[in-house]
Amino acid sequence: MIVFDKSRQKVVHNRSIDTVIYEGASGDTIIVEGALQDRRFLDSHHPSGEIRPPYTVHHMIVRLELTVPEMVIKDVEVEMPEFPHPDCIDTLHTLTPLKGMCIAGGFMARIRKLVPRKGGCTHLHELLTAMAPAAFQGAWSYRISNPIDYDTFKMMSRGLKNNCYAWREGGDRAREWIDDEVES
Repeated sequence: MIVFDKSRQKVVHNRSIDTVIYEGASGDTIIVEGALQDRRFLDSHHPSGEIRPPYTVHHMIVRLELTVPEMVIKDVEVEMPEFPHPDCIDTLHTLTPLKGMCIAGGFMARIRKLVPRKGGCTHLHELLTAMAPAAFQGAWSYRISNPIDYDTFKMMSRGLKNNCYAWREGGDRAREWIDDEVES
């Protein structure tokens, strides 16, 4: 059993990832904004003898403009208000190749192939990993805020197949909304 009393434990580090979905400029787009922050709450002792007081190690923001319901990335923006090393800023452009990609099954595997961690930033990968499923939820929220036709609903449902237990292949939802063809 873990002995833990949150009120008595000292916070060492915090990583927060926040994703917010906004309406886009046109009726068929959304903006997915993700932010990652790593904060240290203790002094940091470096080999040089320098002691750095608590600080924000990483603060990164990614914005994706997506078409709805297709989930195609129209544009990408990356900001780094805080970063630990001067050459980190060189990775700002590494997500540009995402333009034109569809957020669907296998999205993260395609990103790892297109933007390997060695040539990019592991923290941007982590942020995108959180943003992709949130983008689906936001797209659904946006799209069903107005009446939706059956064909569009069915098309959007295909992106959910095998993303969780409820939408697994052969499960009730997949059979009802994805696998069955519309009867005439």
